[in-house]
Amino acid sequence: MFHLHSKLKYFLYPAPVDMRKSFYTLSGVIKSEMKRDVQNGEVFIFVNRRLTTMKILHLEHGGLVIYHKKLDGGVFKLPSFDESLTSHAIGWHDLMMIVKNVKPGKRVLKRRQKEASFQVF
Repeated sequence: MFHLHSKLKYFLYPAPVDMRKSFYTLSGVIKSEMKRDVQNGEVFIFVNRRLTTMKILHLEHGGLVIYHKKLDGGVFKLPSFDESLTSHAIGWHDLMMIVKNVKPGKRVLKRRQKEASFQVF
């Protein structure tokens, strides 16, 4: 059952994530890089470099749950945020805007840079 709602706290990880990561490796990112605890019931949002795949990790009754969304076309439109932060707090409304407000069009692949960063539209 889907247990995400407006009363939860949401945190967007500000760097691209390898979408092959699963429960325990994403939990490690939360603890070591975001300096948060997945056991607190907060919701953690991860997006890949191309902004085409999103994973949401959340502790629900009975265990960890990953919600995984992969776009067929277009890219997620992320809110502006300070990339120097370890996590960016967002609200339920912001998450729904990211999920629903997909920017259509062709993806333009850019050269890889040594430091990972998102391009905010």
